[in-house]
Amino acid sequence: MRGGRQVAAVSDADLDLSAGECLALVGESGCGKSVLASALLGLLPGNAEATGTALLGGARGIDLLAADERTLARTVRGRRAGLVPQSPAAHLSPVRTVRAQLEETVRELTGVPRRERRAAAEAAAARAAFPAGHLDRHPHELSGGLAQRAATALALVGDAPLLLADEPTTGLDRDLVERTVDELRRHTDEGRALLLITHDLAAAERIADRVAVMYAGRIVETSAAQRFFGEPGPRHPYARGLLNALPDRAFTPIPGMPPELTALPPGCAFAPRCARATEACGALPEPLAGVACHHPEGPRA
Repeated sequence: MRGGRQVAAVSDADLDLSAGECLALVGESGCGKSVLASALLGLLPGNAEATGTALLGGARGIDLLAADERTLARTVRGRRAGLVPQSPAAHLSPVRTVRAQLEETVRELTGVPRRERRAAAEAAAARAAFPAGHLDRHPHELSGGLAQRAATALALVGDAPLLLADEPTTGLDRDLVERTVDELRRHTDEGRALLLITHDLAAAERIADRVAVMYAGRIVETSAAQRFFGEPGPRHPYARGLLNALPDRAFTPIPGMPPELTALPPGCAFAPRCARATEACGALPEPLAGVACHHPEGPRA
């Protein structure tokens, strides 16, 4: 950054995702969820550095963090890893209609003959609940929700083995949220992997197999979705606070604000907001049994 500053946007992320599985990555805005997805597809800005290993396709698969731009562009993006972007307006071409963009994507990723592309594009739109009557419109003529559905339709075209869905329900009403995530779940049930990045815990509960919670650039808990949303519930105080803030639960906000990523404390970044914090929290907790906390919560009473 300017002045030589650095931002630790994501640190020590350790995840696995299997074919046929949906992993929901949740957390407050600015915690690093979208940065993680961008790193996997080589879409970070030029001043960013990513180190580590991200294997797509098992131990003998391609290392996404080591792959060059040519490999990512020609063999990974869209073909082996699809993306539903958080900001669809930035990914849709402003000078081409939605239909033209869908037909081009169908041509590139599926090889459908020219005479069949129109029908294939309309079928792709239907998967994402994008209305056929809007296919001949340009992105600037769409609402935010329609643009989101157009981006989702484009991401689903190639049936990539891995799909990264970054806030795919933004701007959608509840019925469309459920329809969209159900379609993503069908994508997964056919043997593909889905990383669902979302603020919508109800959507995550509906389709996720596992949940990973991120706070201030670190994953603080990973749990089976059934345990996370049911019993015994989350063990990290922040993860439990996220659930307790929901209107249909305790509706109790988490006090305070997340730390600036440019000035993270040496220990647990959640400690200033945590009622369970002690002097031990001045040291960074190691993840044990899926939770990185010195004082994890026990089962609900």
